[in-house]
Amino acid sequence: MTQTATPARTQADHGPHIDLIHRAYRAFGSRDVPGLLETLAPDVEWIHPEGMTAYGLGGTKHGHTGVREFLAHVPTVLGGMRLEPAEFVQSGNRVVVFGTRQVTSRSGRTETLSFVHSWTLSGGKAVRMEDIFDTAAFQRLIEG
Repeated sequence: MTQTATPARTQADHGPHIDLIHRAYRAFGSRDVPGLLETLAPDVEWIHPEGMTAYGLGGTKHGHTGVREFLAHVPTVLGGMRLEPAEFVQSGNRVVVFGTRQVTSRSGRTETLSFVHSWTLSGGKAVRMEDIFDTAAFQRLIEG
C-alpha cells in the first residue's frame, strides 16, 4: 500500500465516532492494513465511484477481503497517495470527512485532488465508507 494519511484534528473533534475515523486514517497513513481493518466491520462496504471501474478502483468492495484486495491493487495504478483529511463532521452515526489527497501517477506526476469520505458507523466499527471525488481529474492523472 503506497498511501499515507495525516488526519487534521481540531478542538471540536470528540467522541467515539470521530476518534474511530481518526484511527482509520492513522492506520491508512502508516500502511497498517491490520490496524485499518480493526476499525472496519467484517462486512464493511468500501465504495468508490463507478467512473474508476476501468482501473479496478471503482464499485463496492465487500468485507475485509475486499478492502485488502483493493488496497493491494492501488499501487498497480498509482505511484502513491497521501490523504490529508481536514474537516470531520458528525451527524448521528455518520462522519463526513473533507480533505485533499496528494496523488502521484505511475509516471511520477503529482496533483492535489479534493475528496469527501462518508463513513457510516455501527457497533463501534465503520460499516460503510464511500469515497467521493472528481473522477475525470483522477483519470487524467492516471492516464497522463
